[in-house]
Amino acid sequence: MSKQPLVLVLSDALSDADAPELRMLDRVPHLRVNSLADLTSDAKRAEVILNWGVPRDLFRSAFLACPGVRWVHSRAAGLDNSLFPELVQSSVPLTNGTGVFSQALGEFALAAILYFAKDFPRMLRNQKAGRWEQFLVDEIAGQTVGIVGYGDIGRAVASRAHAMGMRVLALKRHAPASADPFIAQFFMPGDLAAMLAQCDYVVVSAPLTPETHHMIDEAAFAAMKPSAVIINIGRGPVIDQAAMVRALTDGRIRGAGLDVFEQEPIPDGDPIYKFENVLVSPHCADQTKTWLKHAMDFFLQQYTRFTAGQPLENVVDKHLGY
Repeated sequence: MSKQPLVLVLSDALSDADAPELRMLDRVPHLRVNSLADLTSDAKRAEVILNWGVPRDLFRSAFLACPGVRWVHSRAAGLDNSLFPELVQSSVPLTNGTGVFSQALGEFALAAILYFAKDFPRMLRNQKAGRWEQFLVDEIAGQTVGIVGYGDIGRAVASRAHAMGMRVLALKRHAPASADPFIAQFFMPGDLAAMLAQCDYVVVSAPLTPETHHMIDEAAFAAMKPSAVIINIGRGPVIDQAAMVRALTDGRIRGAGLDVFEQEPIPDGDPIYKFENVLVSPHCADQTKTWLKHAMDFFLQQYTRFTAGQPLENVVDKHLGY
């Protein structure tokens, strides 16, 4: 039996109590690293790097210190903080956690849609005030949701919105060759404004790349209906947050449901906290009770494929960034 490849685990957890999921690695040879001082000669023999959530600088240093590395895996789905030139230009495959967190994010998007459609903020204000005040609410069936970035997360949103009777539009770099049962119409990036003009809800689930940075800008908000709600479950900087704040302040959109932001944590005193028509989630919409276990399960399944010489799943196009 051939020797199992050594895994270098990059984690800021100091103990199993901080990250009990790391104990699942006991079945494979591994070494944990949470600082540059831990990059011993033994650690540098690693053939696999698992980035369990460390800063970019440590990730890069570990990669450069391991000349024999043959595969890198990122726990996260988003890679904007992980891609550095040496990794991008290398022949080493990079995989990520795409698919592990999509269902929870799809649920958050649907929850945010219902939050505004049923006007939960008004219900909560009236309940707190002890006020019995009936009011009209919206049905989401028959309304239109546009998804900006139709990958695995976008599809999780689409399946739920479609099941609720919504008309679903999607923006994607390349439209699929075959019909998608959830999507009424696909749009190319150059047709963003045309899609936004039709939407009652806009769900942003695009990865952050040079092409998507501030994709939702002043012009995009100008194209939206005044009754539209924007929901971001992708990456904060895909939306120009200053432009969004102006649109909210001026009443040019109805509201926003946000799990991600341009700066995290949101600075004290940031105006985003003060809007009654903004739902703020502190970048935890995918953090279920079992999310880290699922992430580790997926890595171990990938490790089995790797050791068996089978194709890896979720291989990233490092030049595109997803």
